[in-house]
Amino acid sequence: MRYDFSKGERGKFYHPDVQLNLPVYLEPDIAEFIQKYSKEKKVDTQTIVNQWLRKDIEVKRSIL
Repeated sequence: MRYDFSKGERGKFYHPDVQLNLPVYLEPDIAEFIQKYSKEKKVDTQTIVNQWLRKDIEVKRSIL
């Protein structure tokens, strides 16, 4: 099977300012812990994960 791209438009769907949110898949035990912790703190899971990652990044930057 051949595709005909002769009438195609280059860059039609390209948007340089698009920001992608990448999915992160946690192992079940980690996800369970974070979900329980976020319920205790009454904060959504995404906020908890982002806070922990920011702290870890700060530590790594201070070492470098």
